[in-house]
Amino acid sequence: MARAPSSSLELFTTEALLDPFPIYRQLRDLGPVVWLDAYDMFVLPRYAEVRGALENWQVFSSAGGVTMNDEMNEKLKGGLLCSDPPTHDVLRKVIERPLTPKALSSLRERVTAEAETIVERLVAKGTFDVATELAPHLPVSIVSELVGLPEEGRERMLDWAPANFDCFGPINARTNAAFPVVAEMVHYAFTQCVPGKLKPGGWAQMIWDAADRGEIDPAICPFLMNDYMGPSLDTTIFATISAIWLFARHPQEWDVVHENPALLPQAINEAIRIESPIQAFSRYVAEDHEIDGVVLPEGSRAILLFGSANRDERRWEDPDHFQVNRRGTNEHLGFGFGEHQCVGNNLARMEIRALLAALTKRVKRFELREMERSVNNVLRGIKKCVVSVH
Repeated sequence: MARAPSSSLELFTTEALLDPFPIYRQLRDLGPVVWLDAYDMFVLPRYAEVRGALENWQVFSSAGGVTMNDEMNEKLKGGLLCSDPPTHDVLRKVIERPLTPKALSSLRERVTAEAETIVERLVAKGTFDVATELAPHLPVSIVSELVGLPEEGRERMLDWAPANFDCFGPINARTNAAFPVVAEMVHYAFTQCVPGKLKPGGWAQMIWDAADRGEIDPAICPFLMNDYMGPSLDTTIFATISAIWLFARHPQEWDVVHENPALLPQAINEAIRIESPIQAFSRYVAEDHEIDGVVLPEGSRAILLFGSANRDERRWEDPDHFQVNRRGTNEHLGFGFGEHQCVGNNLARMEIRALLAALTKRVKRFELREMERSVNNVLRGIKKCVVSVH
């Protein structure tokens, strides 16, 4: 058996997080599995191997943790994200009840109307910040209300969500700074997200209702609140900002969807492929496993590099180019794949499409005025994106 090629490349420095794609290319060129000296972990940088790992939960276990540090893995143990079947199947059934396409169909009209209202107001201004004025509106206004969390303390959600994802990286300054912020979120979940304080009929209350019916252990309910508080916000917000930023940089692609809004679902997939909101999770290797002659031993950890897989030259032609007519964009891994495909991806698509559809009616061109990226261990996004619209 061959040894994995090793690399001293670092993925989680500020410079690397701001521009990871040259590093991703170097890792892909080294092989389908690479040993990272800086983190004592394997990394899978290519599309085929990342997708294969996501399909193979028996080997690449989420129950062993999906973050890159032991402290966070221990905190998340047994929750939806850090579980394997059959436990995962039971929990997912509860969480996804209000998030299936059928369940969301009754929400479409409201989301569309809200999107039209906010877009009309912002377009009338002429210049606005997509990151603060547009992208957070639907997740914060509608989704937070549907989840039914208590008002008290909820204003911190936009701080809790990115801190939560910072804690998914290896131990570094960002991770350590985020732990106290995540502790606030955990305290909120255990003290406020409880029966009597939650909105009756809300999604969060449905979790406790499932416990009352004996479907799940009541002790797990506060942990499951994280699945509504974190991922429902930042990933959707960042995907929305990135899509508009990409259209501002590639006006010819906006011309395509402006003329044919039916292409918006494909355009959204392409935006998520090229600017994946979640760049990497990890998996615990539950048994010895061979990839291209290299054995990943039981007990090791592998980083699944979604952001790299989605730009793999072996899978995508001219992968760094944003092209809304690209074939096969629905096969991107930006929402994960397999057992742990993003449970809220249908809601995210609905929100992003509603905003972009409203914009196609009113905007012929985006002019980028100012842009600043956020820095997060696993989230890729933009925290300032000022555009003028014409």
